[in-house]
Amino acid sequence: MLPVQCRMARIALEWGVRELAEAADVSTNTVTRFEKGDELKQRTVDAMRTAMEAMGIVFVKAGDIVDGYGVTIKA
Repeated sequence: MLPVQCRMARIALEWGVRELAEAADVSTNTVTRFEKGDELKQRTVDAMRTAMEAMGIVFVKAGDIVDGYGVTIKA
């Protein structure tokens, strides 16, 4: 998951930083740092990704169905 995908997924879920932090059991500062481009431990990024995937978010990488990166929500 890229920082921009994290922001897109939060918007799609209508979540703020607090909601993601709570769902992933991380601090709001951690979410903000990641979205600004700071490098985090992979397990922290995985926790945020897993929390959003549990709500139906699908992370799309280049070559899947688009030329770039994005997110979608399961129907």
